[in-house]
Amino acid sequence: MSEGSGNLIPVSIRLLYDGMTVQDNVYDADGDRLLITAGNTLNADQIERIHRINSGRDTIFVTGRTHKTMVSKRPNIDIDSRAEVEENTGYTEFKDSTSDMLGEIAGKKKVSQESLNEVADALSDRIISTPPDVVMSLINSMAPVDEYLQRHSVNVGMLSGLIGQWFSLGKEHIDKLALIGLLHDCGNTFMPPHVLTAERKLTVVEYEVIKTHPVHTHELLAEFPEDVRLAASSHHERLDGSGYPKGLKGDAIPLEARIAAVADIYDAMTSKRPYRAPNSPFKVLAQLESLCSDKLDSNVVGVFKQNMPKELIDKPVTMSDGTIGIVREIDPDDIEFPKVEISKRVVKTSTALHCVSMFSDD
Repeated sequence: MSEGSGNLIPVSIRLLYDGMTVQDNVYDADGDRLLITAGNTLNADQIERIHRINSGRDTIFVTGRTHKTMVSKRPNIDIDSRAEVEENTGYTEFKDSTSDMLGEIAGKKKVSQESLNEVADALSDRIISTPPDVVMSLINSMAPVDEYLQRHSVNVGMLSGLIGQWFSLGKEHIDKLALIGLLHDCGNTFMPPHVLTAERKLTVVEYEVIKTHPVHTHELLAEFPEDVRLAASSHHERLDGSGYPKGLKGDAIPLEARIAAVADIYDAMTSKRPYRAPNSPFKVLAQLESLCSDKLDSNVVGVFKQNMPKELIDKPVTMSDGTIGIVREIDPDDIEFPKVEISKRVVKTSTALHCVSMFSDD
């Protein structure tokens, strides 16, 4: 379906705002039913009614120029909208606790086992009680670059625990995975700030400095059992012995570290960094698969690849041409290029038209 002023694209209904004048017709989540007639100026009551008519679904269809108006002229509530979701899921509390932990580590050069166990247990409880698609939406959201370290720690803890669930591990083991994920990069508090925040590729010398952070992680966790210390400090080890800091091989790398490695790579590559844009989850999944032969645990990657794509189905994505699509089908044998619905037409993505990132109102 298309309008005279442009093709219809799917967007979040949350982009509607009080006082907005709609340039073109707006349609429901199916793209068939007219919700708003062109020229109408919305008020709060109308927006609430539109939500009801749309049966609680998040997606509506608008023209490209209407979407541009929504984004450019809407009151500045984007960050508040994301913050509300993070607050409701407990993510903000975990992020703030982790930020406090990192600040304490930087000052005292030690980690309190009692306080961190409490945070990890609470995070594990939240992982178990929160639907996986909500967990993944939090991890995949475009977040402020200057909050990377604390968010990355929480994300790796959440994702490690989620992988533990997919492995059908017990609660105690999931608690441990969440703890290791939270702690895995605490050694970065020893790194020079200008190296951590560099907006360019690191020099050889700087990279060698960064590679020492797992050693510092192990030292900082002196109050913790040795299996936790080893797992947290081994997330950069690789099965073929090419990793660091010890060059461990195969089964010498704890399972928890092999899980944290996958979680760490996924979150790092899908996150926006000062020196590069985020990669799409589909591209990262394909790259993880390519590392299975000798770098990463194929069982961990296999469980991740089997379960994670399910949480991306029917989610909006930003395409390489700037349009917004909805993921409809993911071929496990061609995971980088899912089928996406754009303007009511399902297309197979490719290098010419591919998913850039998960769509975010922010």
